[in-house]
Amino acid sequence: MTPRPFRAPRPQDAAHTSALERAIHDGTEALLACQDPAGFWVHELEADVTITSEYVLLRRWLGIADSAQEAKAARHILSLQLPDGGWPIYANGPANISATVKAYFALKMTGLPETHPALARARRRGRDLGGITQVNIFTRILLALFGEMDWAGVPCMPVELMLLPRWFYFNLYQISYWSRTVLVPLLIIFAHRPVRPAPAHARLDELYLVPREDADLSFARDAQTFTWRNFFLFVDRCLRIHDRLVRQPFRQRAIRAAERWMLERMQGEGGLGGIFPAMANAVIALTCRGYSLDSPEVKRGMAAIEGLCIDGPDTLRVQPCLSPIWDTALTVSALVEAGVAADHPALVRAGRWLLDRQTRCAGDWRLGVPGVQPGGWAFQFENEYYPDVDDSSVVLMSLRKIRLPDEEEKTRAIARGLSWVLALQGNDGGWGAYDKDNNRLIFNKIPFADHGALMDPSTEDLAGRVLEALGHLGFRTDEPAAARAAAFIRSRQCPDGSWYGRWGVNYLYGTWSVLAGLRSIGEDMEQPCVRKAVAWLVARQNPDGGWGESCFTYDDPRTGGMGKSTASQTAWALLALLHAGEAANPAVARGVQFLLSTQRPDGFWDEPEFTGTGFPRVFYLRYHGYRAYFPLWALALYRRHHDQNGD
Repeated sequence: MTPRPFRAPRPQDAAHTSALERAIHDGTEALLACQDPAGFWVHELEADVTITSEYVLLRRWLGIADSAQEAKAARHILSLQLPDGGWPIYANGPANISATVKAYFALKMTGLPETHPALARARRRGRDLGGITQVNIFTRILLALFGEMDWAGVPCMPVELMLLPRWFYFNLYQISYWSRTVLVPLLIIFAHRPVRPAPAHARLDELYLVPREDADLSFARDAQTFTWRNFFLFVDRCLRIHDRLVRQPFRQRAIRAAERWMLERMQGEGGLGGIFPAMANAVIALTCRGYSLDSPEVKRGMAAIEGLCIDGPDTLRVQPCLSPIWDTALTVSALVEAGVAADHPALVRAGRWLLDRQTRCAGDWRLGVPGVQPGGWAFQFENEYYPDVDDSSVVLMSLRKIRLPDEEEKTRAIARGLSWVLALQGNDGGWGAYDKDNNRLIFNKIPFADHGALMDPSTEDLAGRVLEALGHLGFRTDEPAAARAAAFIRSRQCPDGSWYGRWGVNYLYGTWSVLAGLRSIGEDMEQPCVRKAVAWLVARQNPDGGWGESCFTYDDPRTGGMGKSTASQTAWALLALLHAGEAANPAVARGVQFLLSTQRPDGFWDEPEFTGTGFPRVFYLRYHGYRAYFPLWALALYRRHHDQNGD
């Protein structure tokens, strides 16, 4: 059926039109001005305090601490402390025990005296949160490396897992890419269980609620006898017996297999998996295997980690990874919508750069789709083994919108990328981020997976993104891949009309992604699921005209779409409503006015909130680029609807 036509209201007056044009102009110029000469855009990707804390502790563990760097890192960590003494995992969030323990430990390592008021507050808050035994598994591993928790408090991870065949129900390739790259070096580390004791001034005995030797480090069981969690806790006990009995020749074979796997994926400049936790684990694992700090392998690993640092005059903070392909592709789409010519030199440079980033290596994904040629794009500057569907989709859209000197080359790249994305469509009609049908969610019950994100199943926001890309490439509702994805999306709508957002916060992100995708392939935007989503969006608008949503919605879905208005989330809501044919809705005019009234003189918007998602309920992200390109995109699309209707 024909999509509902856009019906844009007439601008209230000339001043409104002038303000809109000025905002789009200023946002466009600001984005063009921050393009790298090489052609890409990359904005800071901010995480909570844990990454910087882990960086400080990693360098201490390796014996390469730098006092000047540590002092700047300490200032950054202290700047994020809450008044109650703890540290949150997202802006304006409550204190989190794992983040608080890591920050406290890092500060003590830097030499901050125990009597310092910040440490005194943190110590009280940490104990109020249950003490050191309540931290998550990754924090337990970090503490074990320094002897601040016994290795018995870490789930058993026998390195022999490397030798499990692919036909076995649980094997390395049945978990997500990020879990894989983090786990393999951890298997090496666990096989060695290295301990480099923390200095006396940095010990953490005060965070144990009972004497350390009396602390219960076991994992809590479910009250019900027969549950999958209890089953996997039983398996953990069995694995500990295996760990004591396994013969060394067999173990050494497994360790060598893990080492080969890891080194093969560290050949590029981006580090293992392109993410800090995997990079840090890899460096530690290499030292366990006897590699010196001066070895090419360790130096390459540390160089990738140093590349994540933002070393300012007064503070040092560390990003979890880099986002240039994501930032570049989204910026290109925003600029085209804002009226920048398709063959503008800036867009040509960006397009050329994106073409050069297309993957040529058959990464781990090939095991799920053998015979498919590489063609996706990763998130980072270099992560050849792990392209992802989300980035590939936004790149395909951005390339489709611009004009390059060699259009034939661009067409071939798009064809390769499209074939790769289509090949990764799951049997349920949706897409995971990195692999096809990576959906054995039962593994999230194993003790190691206390973050609940061991797997990479299909998600509705990714399905919407792919549909949006497919629509730009000419797909319509009768295409089998598009029809299956649309059916998947309809089956996953929440009762209130929204859609869940796995990779952005949260229901505003998911609902925008879905509505953009449905419109792109020509779905009927009057169908009940769309109308229900529109009603939900309008009902969630704040009195100031904007939209906002807290990371807390992952803990309590009843708060979905509720929170302080932010620039990016307001933009997502506006884009969703405009794609749904709601340009005439008064809510759209109020949302546009919110963005116009909050734009900064430099053309961007303020946004201290975290609106990106790493792992729901565990790890969140603040994409600094979101406050730049998404509001511009929404304002420009709003303007286009006026122009199309002759206003």
